[in-house]
Amino acid sequence: MISTNQFIVTSMEYYVPKSEVIFEEEIKKSRFITYIRHTNGIEEAKAFLAEMRATYPDARHHCWATVAGTPNDSQQYGFTDDGEPQGTAGKPMLNHLLGSGLGEISVVVVRYFGGIKLGPGGLVRAYGNGVQQALLQVEKRRKVIRKSYRLQCEYDQFNSLQNLLESMDIEIYDQQFSDKIVIELGINPNELEAIQQAITERFSGQLALIEI
Repeated sequence: MISTNQFIVTSMEYYVPKSEVIFEEEIKKSRFITYIRHTNGIEEAKAFLAEMRATYPDARHHCWATVAGTPNDSQQYGFTDDGEPQGTAGKPMLNHLLGSGLGEISVVVVRYFGGIKLGPGGLVRAYGNGVQQALLQVEKRRKVIRKSYRLQCEYDQFNSLQNLLESMDIEIYDQQFSDKIVIELGINPNELEAIQQAITERFSGQLALIEI
């Protein structure tokens, strides 16, 4: 059945995997292959599981867990034991993902059964260790959930404004040049107050950010 934080900076920014990681080990003749990948949303996470099932069609189990959105969005969590005893695979895997603090992350552990039963405790350790070891290899990148703001300035203010914006954590989405210059910006809401204050001080209160 499929049911659906250390590196967290704030609710508006978090870390996600930069590239795929694979970790493999053999435990009592069973082969465990752990894949970790960046997945944006539950549908992408489920597609990752389907891909692993197609890649390893002869494996006994394809256990899966995901934190497919922001690290604290429980609506984007999911896991499956895929035939292993309930609570011995998917949930321990999910717990390791949650402990990492990463968002938009999924893990699939492929198991080829070697004929020796590991028992519930052994399975929890095997699946959990695979995820834990793979997480140690994950390269992370910062993701910021930005809001859009508009800023209007005169032509003689533009160079100074441009220099100020380039010194800050701001993305410039668009610039329009007519009788005045209108700039559309992507701003981390956690930085908004400091950015507005810097603009106010630089231009003596003449310029103000307007949320789009």
